[in-house]
Amino acid sequence: MNKYSIIYIPFFIILIFLSSCGDVSIPKPHGYIRTDYPEKKYQTFDTNYPYKFKYPVYSKIENDSTPNAEKYWANIIFPSFNAKIYISYKKINGNLSNFEEDTRKLAYKHSIKADAINSQVWNNPEKKVYGVLYEIKGDVASQIQFYLTDSTTNFIRAAFYFNAIPNKDSLAPALEFIRKDIDVMIESFEWKNN
Repeated sequence: MNKYSIIYIPFFIILIFLSSCGDVSIPKPHGYIRTDYPEKKYQTFDTNYPYKFKYPVYSKIENDSTPNAEKYWANIIFPSFNAKIYISYKKINGNLSNFEEDTRKLAYKHSIKADAINSQVWNNPEKKVYGVLYEIKGDVASQIQFYLTDSTTNFIRAAFYFNAIPNKDSLAPALEFIRKDIDVMIESFEWKNN
């Protein structure tokens, strides 16, 4: 061994030790699950209910079986999105303004957590379908609520929910996808007793 190797060996040992201690792991940023969305196809809900509409083939409709459910209440279930639209039906008996105000109040209950609440008026005089859709922005339990009526006899109220902790960033792509389905549902909606 020469005199230079005696000097360099401790130097290399110290260099290896220091370089191995300097490895600091940096956590990866939080990511969201990528969802593959199904192709948009629709079928018609046309049963013994007093209304009919188009809904996506990747969802299913069931009668509302909760204890307080009334006749013609239904749920549209989106299994791959873990989401549901609750639909309740009421006969109008001079109380349309009460139903409209109840729907508005239920939508605005989310104003505590909402970033904004936008309303969109729907009018289809040919089919006698009128209503208002409330789009509730932010980390809220229900992002979309709406009602439809013929203004004399029939009234439905609908509320859309994800069965998940509200997180506007992670739910935004799925919400945008389902929002288009809700628009198709409203645009195709008809009363059967008019």
